Amino acid sequence: GEVPPHDAVRIEEIVNYFHYPYAPPGDATHPFAVHTEIGPSPWHPHRHLLHIGIKGYETPDTGLPPANLVFLIDVSGSMQDPDKLPLLKSSMKLLAAKLRPEDAIAIVVYAGAAGQVLESTPGDRKATILAALDRLSAGGSTNGGEGIRLAYAIAREHFKPGGINRVILATDGDFNVGTVDQEALHELVERRRASGVGLSVLGFGGGNYNDSLMQELAQIGDGNAAYIDTLHEARKVLVDEMGSTLLTIARDVKIQVEFNPATVAEYRLIGYETRHLEREDFNNDKVDAGDVGAGHTVTALYEIALAGSEGTLIEPLRYGDGEEAQAGVPARAGAPVNTDELAYLRLRYKKPGMQESVARAFPIHRAAIAARLADTSETFRFSAAAAGFGQLLRGGEHTGDFGYAGVLDLAAGARGRDPFGYRGEFLGLVRTANELVALETARLD
Repeated sequence: GEVPPHDAVRIEEIVNYFHYPYAPPGDATHPFAVHTEIGPSPWHPHRHLLHIGIKGYETPDTGLPPANLVFLIDVSGSMQDPDKLPLLKSSMKLLAAKLRPEDAIAIVVYAGAAGQVLESTPGDRKATILAALDRLSAGGSTNGGEGIRLAYAIAREHFKPGGINRVILATDGDFNVGTVDQEALHELVERRRASGVGLSVLGFGGGNYNDSLMQELAQIGDGNAAYIDTLHEARKVLVDEMGSTLLTIARDVKIQVEFNPATVAEYRLIGYETRHLEREDFNNDKVDAGDVGAGHTVTALYEIALAGSEGTLIEPLRYGDGEEAQAGVPARAGAPVNTDELAYLRLRYKKPGMQESVARAFPIHRAAIAARLADTSETFRFSAAAAGFGQLLRGGEHTGDFGYAGVLDLAAGARGRDPFGYRGEFLGLVRTANELVALETARLD
């Protein structure tokens, strides 16, 4: 019921929350399929959006390798609220119900001290697992660092070669006893990552939730972070998307887009402020990046102004061409001027267990530009609506006269199949934001 602070909004997470029907790769030889689409920008008549979608190889739940999971559960006093430990226990039960005999699960809890409440137990002993979850209760202060150490030790003790080895941290993110220094936590998780055990984070509750720390720990731990506020959301993360949550198909995934200055005058990536990668780090296999799970999708949107169009904002340089000239980097001698290409997309990743990355490249052609927004796919238009909503929540610096009404029209017309109601829920969020902003405007008037 409140509009969030501008800097609390991560546009890329709004865009990537939704399922987009990208075709997966035919086999696991190359674990990704790349899809691109270009069409008019909904909020600027003289600019375009480049939509990039990456789809990971799909593995059915029955085909997942054996899992060695350690639930690391926060049972501190701050977890007493109904949307914290009680919801956490119900969420974990959903995942436990999907476990197979070849899977194993252990439970570690932490508050003032850390302890093991369930030894590594086969997945078909569901009564034992559920009983351990039912016994959990909240009380005490939070020693998260000690719990992480114990959870990793148990995961290593029961390590499954070639399997899924993962610690799942479930918390409201309130680390207030023991290892609380963020750098120390980062180093702890980074050292354990090298052992082959990943870390995923599930966030619960509000108020004291340390979102930035949870995101950073998941990134460093070769895992993902999700926020769970309802059992419906828990089912999405732990059941419907179990493969992408647990099974990593590629590590240190890096995406680089080089725009052709002969055809693109200006560009900006929408969102991804915390995922920025320096250019020199793209080919450096020692630089950590995000991991991608089975069947996972990644969507990114660039807003571009074509060379010679009225969409440009920046005056042309008198003595150089672009940022490289300003930085003293000479142009490549004899570089061809290719007006057929808009951009060149490079993808680099490591297959599980490998230390050297694999590189792939895909040209993006000018001929692919759709003349009208109506000619683009539902995926393009709905992702653009989600990006527009996120930009408005962050202050609308680049959206001009495009407002929440425009987001509603665009999203409603591209809702498509919505079997779980997530897109309908999005429309409700946009309406709420529109009403709140209108009330605030009326109050100020």
